[in-house]
Amino acid sequence: MLFVANSSVQLIAAKLDFQSALLTWYRRHARVLPWRENPSLYKTVVSELMLQQTQVKTVLPYFARWLATLPDFAALAAASETRVLKLWEGLGYYSRARNLHQLARAVAALPTPPRTPAEWRELPGVGPYTAAAITSIAFAAPAACVDGNVVRILARITADGSEYRDSASAAKAFTSLAEALLSSQSPGDHNQAMMELGATVCFRQKPLCLTCPVRIFCAGARHGNPTAYPRLAPKLIEQRRVTRVWCERDGALLLHRAAADSKRLAHQHELPTPEQVGVSEATATQGVLIAKRKRSITRFQITETIHAGVSPRGKISPELVWIPLTTLDEITLSGPHRRWITEILAARLKK
Repeated sequence: MLFVANSSVQLIAAKLDFQSALLTWYRRHARVLPWRENPSLYKTVVSELMLQQTQVKTVLPYFARWLATLPDFAALAAASETRVLKLWEGLGYYSRARNLHQLARAVAALPTPPRTPAEWRELPGVGPYTAAAITSIAFAAPAACVDGNVVRILARITADGSEYRDSASAAKAFTSLAEALLSSQSPGDHNQAMMELGATVCFRQKPLCLTCPVRIFCAGARHGNPTAYPRLAPKLIEQRRVTRVWCERDGALLLHRAAADSKRLAHQHELPTPEQVGVSEATATQGVLIAKRKRSITRFQITETIHAGVSPRGKISPELVWIPLTTLDEITLSGPHRRWITEILAARLKK
């Protein structure tokens, strides 16, 4: 720990050189991204919410479609939740879309947008990192962003061998160092440069140390083992299995529509489970296996099987809806289920 402390002190002492090297590199090599072209507060807010737990390459087409449809806070505030969720379909973590919608309504109702991190943290879906990103980029607020990319860079530069329980605890531990290194003249560019460095050079595996603009400051690179940092406790992965039922009748598919107060899937459609259609798990799995898919959500690794089922007759629960195959594009399906249903229908056409 003494070495880490010394490394931090040395880095802070050389912070002007560190800032200069980092910002010079960023201004020459930053990726051309739509929220950086003709930047605005609205573009920054939308991109930051979309980029939570999602890669840039995935976000790009969603961002373009979103801006074309909902170009500002007023348009987003006036949109229906159904419209908002439909535009978000496939990005996952749908609470972000609902938070963004509520945030837009709050901002649109104010005479002027809030300008400080503390004020932004009062808005839905805005934590310390997002508040720092928005205010430093849009208002040059002196707030340091600390996410997984920044933690990785600072842990390697200081060769910090401490083991952290998770990313959140590591981010908390490195916040003071990130704040000490922040450029007071260009906090927005500095934060974006750190994120850019982590995303394009300081990879988790096989970092591009020879092209790193701040390599001379990096104790991990000098020791030849940068990938040893940061040290995070291994995640405990929990296996889950889910059975789904494929019921089709008269050119329509039976889907389950989540209730409005559902925390994760409000108003979204998915293939129903046996319980939702009123049959046992044993009965459902006797049906022909149509597809088997795996996906991961946070610490859960989920295996889902889709079996052909017998269409229920008579009155069904309000959450079950028959959707004509020709109008599937008009409803909001959860991302994986949109993909699976499309694959199943496409495979049928090939037969």
